[in-house]
Amino acid sequence: MAHAIELGLDTFGDVTYGPDGKLLPHHQVVRNVVEEAVLADELGLDFIGIGEHHREDFAVSAPDVVLAAIAARTSRIRLGSAVTVLSSDDPVRVFQRFATLDAVSNGRAEVILGRGSFTESFPLFGFDLGRYEELFEEKLNLFTELRKEEPVSWSGSTRPPLQGQRVYPPTASGSLPTWIAVGGTPQSVVRAAHYGLPLMLAIIGGAPLNFAPFVELYHRALEQFGQPQLPVGVHSPGYVAATDEQAREEMWPHYVAMQERIGRERGWSRMSREQFEAEAGPDGALFVGSPETVAAKIVAVARGLGLSRFDLKYSLGTLPHEQLMTSIGLYGREVAPAVREQLA
Repeated sequence: MAHAIELGLDTFGDVTYGPDGKLLPHHQVVRNVVEEAVLADELGLDFIGIGEHHREDFAVSAPDVVLAAIAARTSRIRLGSAVTVLSSDDPVRVFQRFATLDAVSNGRAEVILGRGSFTESFPLFGFDLGRYEELFEEKLNLFTELRKEEPVSWSGSTRPPLQGQRVYPPTASGSLPTWIAVGGTPQSVVRAAHYGLPLMLAIIGGAPLNFAPFVELYHRALEQFGQPQLPVGVHSPGYVAATDEQAREEMWPHYVAMQERIGRERGWSRMSREQFEAEAGPDGALFVGSPETVAAKIVAVARGLGLSRFDLKYSLGTLPHEQLMTSIGLYGREVAPAVREQLA
């Protein structure tokens, strides 16, 4: 059933604490991600996205494999990446993997392409970070040619050329749904419009409505490139509990620990509780609180930015699987119906 707005979930497969207070092994985290997606499907949510990382604190390095496992246990939820780091992958193999996922899921696959906010995949797969922009631009160019599902002739400096070659398997629909994930740079927004691909804004800090100029730029660029109007989505972190106070208290220690861990690598200052509360407030990027609070915030942002989809990034550092399942349950049973009713 089509909705005025699609409501999804994203996870990076964060390594979480188990019932004994110790970090779970990666293999158990992967199995828990599958269970979380199965619950999302049962609740009628529209999308589950799984991120790709190559580091100790995230368990999923091959999202398409995990998504195939989810496909076998679900019936309707759409399945995608969040994101696929195209710069350090091969566009042909990415297309083949997600076209295969599309086949096993009966047409439910989509891919969200991005450059990623972590760089571990570059040395792991032998790519030069100095060619960061060039790698993404060239590989995206090739991927858009592959999506036409016709013989491809292409040449560039980042991989061997193709001469009239077909790539298999084709999708049943003839076109693999593909989004471009953007962190908020104008060049990235224009690039998505140039290739005629839907825009997914990753809003992880600051006021979401401050991204309105990027949405306006995207629509202007689509028109200038002769493209049809296309969907805009938002990916933002959040957590749902019975009350605002409970949600913030349960989220805070895990979220700040994650921020500190990543911040040490990037030179960030420590997040204060006051900063957290501001981000959790009506104008911040964290969708945390009771079902009523979270629903109201999604509705405000969806209206303000003209969204076609909102994906809640529900995994939050070491926050345990059991609490994530409770949050997903509230999101699916209470938040989603309220948002859909208000935006109908």
